[in-house]
Amino acid sequence: MRLSELSGAGGTSLAVTEAGPPDAPPVVLLHGWAQSAKCWAAQLTDERLTSQFRLIAADLRGHGGSAIPAEGYDRSATWAGDVAALLAYAGRPAVLVGWSYGGLVIADYLREHGSEAVAGIALVGAITELGRGREGGRTGAVMRAALPAAVSDDPAVAVPALRGFVEGIAAQPLPGELAQRALGTALSTPPAVRLGLFRRDIGSADVLAGLTVPALVIHGLDDQIVDPAAGRYAADLIPGAATSWYPECGHLPFVEHAERFTTELAEFVGRCQGAVS
Repeated sequence: MRLSELSGAGGTSLAVTEAGPPDAPPVVLLHGWAQSAKCWAAQLTDERLTSQFRLIAADLRGHGGSAIPAEGYDRSATWAGDVAALLAYAGRPAVLVGWSYGGLVIADYLREHGSEAVAGIALVGAITELGRGREGGRTGAVMRAALPAAVSDDPAVAVPALRGFVEGIAAQPLPGELAQRALGTALSTPPAVRLGLFRRDIGSADVLAGLTVPALVIHGLDDQIVDPAAGRYAADLIPGAATSWYPECGHLPFVEHAERFTTELAEFVGRCQGAVS
């Protein structure tokens, strides 16, 4: 794997982890709220992907090894600018893979820039909207229970809430090391960032309905962080979207069912990149 940095919107430094041949068709991986690019560890080390694709996994602004600007987390144009920088870095049309909040970041990009630089999109346990009553942002019981405590700057309030978030993120308890890593990553994301990501109200129905590139919606049927209804909403709106529903799976299809997920992702990316070659 290769580590690098690039400048996102407003010059914000974004940390990037890469795997696979530099000249291979690119795949940009976008993680979710209060996590980091390390969530894609299984994919970044799987030869079914790294032998044929260039994987570009970014830490979102305010997360992981990326810079932590004081503002911008509530602006669609800012997130779009970060993705635009990643696509420019990719150098050719890329497949965008968005997990959880990463799906909303993809929608932000498409809203601002369209799909000319995009070969396809995969939405994984993803939201595409945010705000009260918005179907594309419907949360599950574990996420609802974690908020608003999980965005508090008081450790006595935030730590138990984030522990509950991690304990409920998968259909079955995560192995101890993975659970501790997820909790540590969430705690290392500043409270202001954890809160800032939720400070907007935005719909994406027009963006999804107007999509002209291939799309794949993957969602765990037991997801208690992002309700499967959010995935169905996106799949129903996107013309020709393919769907893959994972029984006995929570919010982490790429961890809980890594073999199936990686197989399906490799097949999807191959189809997308074949269509643009």
